Amino acid sequence: MDGKQGTYEIPPEMRDFAEKSVDQARKAIDGFLGAAKKTADTLESSATTVQANAKDVSRKTFSYAEQNIAAAFDLAQRLVRAKNPQEAMQIQAEYVRTQFAAMQAQMKEFGSAAQSAMSQATGATGSKK
Repeated sequence: MDGKQGTYEIPPEMRDFAEKSVDQARKAIDGFLGAAKKTADTLESSATTVQANAKDVSRKTFSYAEQNIAAAFDLAQRLVRAKNPQEAMQIQAEYVRTQFAAMQAQMKEFGSAAQSAMSQATGATGSKK
């Protein structure tokens, strides 16, 4: 026994193969973690966008409700002060016209907000690819 009998040499080809396998596995895991992080960032960004848009819509909804309630009380007050049925009918007709215009403007604004929210949500998911 010359002392070399107990040592085991790994062939260089096998060592190279093992190193390449470890390197490829590390790159695959890094790629997977990077993709997972991008997905998490996208979901977080989308959730933040949706939450911000929901708050904005909620604020607008309350604002419009306040405006519409104030207009209804104004109508009631004006009707009580009307001098005759003809004046009351004119006040009512004017109220219907102005409220119809206000409702159209409000719905248009809600439509724009919804479109903007969809664009931002798709932009948030599309920009992180």
